[in-house]
Amino acid sequence: MPTKKLSASEKKFLAFAKRFEKQVRNVPDFPKPGILFKDITTVLKNKTLFSETVEQLAKQYKGKKIDKIVSVESRGFIFGAALAYQLGAGFVPVRKPNKLPAEKLREEYALEYGTDALEIHLDAIKKGEKVLIHDDVLATGGTAQATAKLVERLGGKLVGACFLIELSFLNGREKLPNLDILSLIKVS
Repeated sequence: MPTKKLSASEKKFLAFAKRFEKQVRNVPDFPKPGILFKDITTVLKNKTLFSETVEQLAKQYKGKKIDKIVSVESRGFIFGAALAYQLGAGFVPVRKPNKLPAEKLREEYALEYGTDALEIHLDAIKKGEKVLIHDDVLATGGTAQATAKLVERLGGKLVGACFLIELSFLNGREKLPNLDILSLIKVS
């Protein structure tokens, strides 16, 4: 099977993704033994790479007329807000229970042992608005799936979801079967 020839912009994006991946710090046994934590603070402190990351994400969604970027607490807020600014979109935080002050909608989701929940303000998204979900990591997909359900319950139209890092060995994409997903780097 012939290999698809990459465009100049695709090559540039891949080169950027390699630089991004090299900058991410691996922290073994955090937050508990056996986990290799992907620390993005090393990207944040690099003003050039931080800016380029936002720009590269925004390029992927220019022209899609996105109304809102919905980001998940807490690291998702960092790039999500900057991405909303770049795209001229509103920013909507999705938070853990009891952190939002106004009337809210709640979605519970399963964890390995037990459940957790996320909340969004009832007035955060208007029916028919185009929404992009952003978070720092796609792992098992539970958080992203709960966020997608919240958006849909409010009447938003999901354009896709973007992540800085995807832990593909955890199969999180399977919980988002009808969603266009972009990940800067994939860890298998």
